[in-house]
Amino acid sequence: MKLFAFLFVLLLPVLRLQAERVNQEGRVLGPLPVVTSPILFNTTNADTVLAAMQIFPASNPWNEDISRRPVLTNSDAMIARILSDLTPNHRKLMAEYEMNFVLVPDGQPRVQIKFLNFPDESDLDGGTSPYGSYPITTNLPVEMWPAQTGSQTLSQWQTSGADGDRHAIMVAPGSGFIWETWETRRTGTNWQASNGAKFNLNSNQQRPTGWTSGDAAGLPMFPALVRFDEAERGMVEHACRLVVKRTRFNHFIYPATHFAAPSANTDPNLPAMGQRLRLKSAFVIPANWTKEEKAVLLGLKKYGALVADNGSVFSISVTPDDRWPAKCFNHLRNVGITNFEVIQTTGPN
Repeated sequence: MKLFAFLFVLLLPVLRLQAERVNQEGRVLGPLPVVTSPILFNTTNADTVLAAMQIFPASNPWNEDISRRPVLTNSDAMIARILSDLTPNHRKLMAEYEMNFVLVPDGQPRVQIKFLNFPDESDLDGGTSPYGSYPITTNLPVEMWPAQTGSQTLSQWQTSGADGDRHAIMVAPGSGFIWETWETRRTGTNWQASNGAKFNLNSNQQRPTGWTSGDAAGLPMFPALVRFDEAERGMVEHACRLVVKRTRFNHFIYPATHFAAPSANTDPNLPAMGQRLRLKSAFVIPANWTKEEKAVLLGLKKYGALVADNGSVFSISVTPDDRWPAKCFNHLRNVGITNFEVIQTTGPN
């Protein structure tokens, strides 16, 4: 009897871990709340759900601890190329207030959405080309709202003729699926977008090689976003989404599935889509920087950032949450590109 009690004490931590859900950071997730009605990203209700979510398996590239991965042999040359491609005032890290999302119930009614440009590389999810069948809510937020859209209401921004990528993201925490679109717009009661992509957050399975998504690299955006709830906890627990000026033609690295570069971009020192950069361990995070900045920089040291798109800045994507304290990411502009290094990435196995 004493031996049984002794063995039970030894096994108790293992049994507890099996009963509890623990993410890649070692944080206990707790029970996942049931979403019964659409929840916008910038609310305490969303924070509670997000804090309990396992966003992709712990073995997924987005959740991979790359802090000890070896540096790519041409890392210095690649960093120099990324630097020289940008204008002098864009050679620092920027936090771009961009992608938002809505959490939806598993039974959220489906809405027809027309894919205008890439229906052949879209997940129709029950629709008939060029139409998809997506769980679009009446309060579906479109990229940049509300922090970057002035006094416009959500309804006004949904129908706005303003240019831009206009990404939209729907997340079903219960079933573990996300749907992402870009150039998303409501016209009357109808919806349209350039492309639609569906990802299974419970699996490492990828969409078809060569397919684009809301991101030029074919990657999902939701798992890469710096969110309010995780910054409040003090750690970004995943890789970030990185934008650089130019990428390499006909090259993409796992988990990317798509390239977006002209045929002239053959320089081997240009980053490929999916290339992973890491903030150097020697970078000292100042003690007086904000907890939001510290959370981002700690994440960039441990999980890094994946090249996902081309643009005019060196940036990561932050949710346009109106709860962020004013100027809470401003110090990131003191982090130069030379504080990063390019690492040797791992494959699907």
